[in-house]
Parts: sequence; structure tokens; C-alpha cells
Amino acid sequence: MSLNVELLEQSFELVKPKADELVTSFYHNLFTDYPEAKPLFEHSDMSKQKQMLKGALVMVVENLRNPEVLNSSLKGLGARHVKYGAMPEHYPWVGNSLLKALGEYAGEAWTPELKAAWVGAYGAITEIMLDGADYSKQSVQLDSSANIS
Repeated sequence: MSLNVELLEQSFELVKPKADELVTSFYHNLFTDYPEAKPLFEHSDMSKQKQMLKGALVMVVENLRNPEVLNSSLKGLGARHVKYGAMPEHYPWVGNSLLKALGEYAGEAWTPELKAAWVGAYGAITEIMLDGADYSKQSVQLDSSANIS
């Protein structure tokens, strides 16, 4: 997969000064457009959550030219998100909410070419995170009091 790394880096530099507002907008978009996502965060410290998202975005953009680090980090992130209750069907919600926030903060720079670059980047991120997320290891909790014969 070929990403437009230069365009992604340039656009992120454009929105980085407003990163705190961008992640706040992301969560607003996520919870407004996908209210069913709210329960996934009911036990989360949202200020900490926003800082983690901002850190993850910075890590991704700073390592676009370092695929080994990026792959390893994103696979680990995907594995951790399984433990948080994230399912594959949640990834498009996050992508749509992120693209909406990026578009809002990039302003006039948010061209079809830039949007396509971020759609491609998010697709790659999702693929790597899902590769790290092994859903086959999810255990099924059986009711130990059930009368199974």
C-alpha cells in the first residue's frame, strides 16, 4: 500500500497546534454520530483518553517513514483495544469521526486529495491494528452454575 506520506505529514503539521481541540471534536463526532460507542468509554477518564489519542496520532505521523516501528506499535494498540471491548465493526466509526475532525481543523486545506490520503492511511492503520487484535483468543465465559450433562 502506497501512502502519500508527505501530504499526511504536512496536513498534520497544519492541525497539530489545535490537536487538543481536534481530539475533543473527534470524541464529540464519535458520540454524536455513533451513540452506541458511548458505553465503550463509560469507565474511561476522558481527559486521559484524549491525551492517548493525541499521542497515538503523533506516533503514527512521526513514524510514517519508519514502518517497522509503526507496525509494531499499531499491532500492540490493536491487541490492547480487544481488551477494551473494541470490535472490528467499531473501526469505521472511529475512521469517519477522525476524518470529520481532520476536515474541520484542516479547513481549506481539506481537499479531495488530502481526504483520500487520510482515508488510505486510516485503512492501513485499521489493517495493522486488526492484524494485532486476535479475536480468536477471546474467551467465552460459561456459567459455572449451569447444569451441563
